[in-house]
Amino acid sequence: MTSLAEKLPISTKDYFQGEASANCKHEYLNGEVWTMAGATDAHVTITMNLGVYLNSR
Repeated sequence: MTSLAEKLPISTKDYFQGEASANCKHEYLNGEVWTMAGATDAHVTITMNLGVYLNSR
């Protein structure tokens, strides 16, 4: 039988220590850490264009 690993929450202190040496960004939410996807240049351009468009309405 296979057992699942127990999820243990981490403290904000541990999160910030790990984030300082991480090679990618992470999101911290209620003691859990999630890897954030990196944005491509195209994604940034589309996001900015959409923001400008919505702001001009």
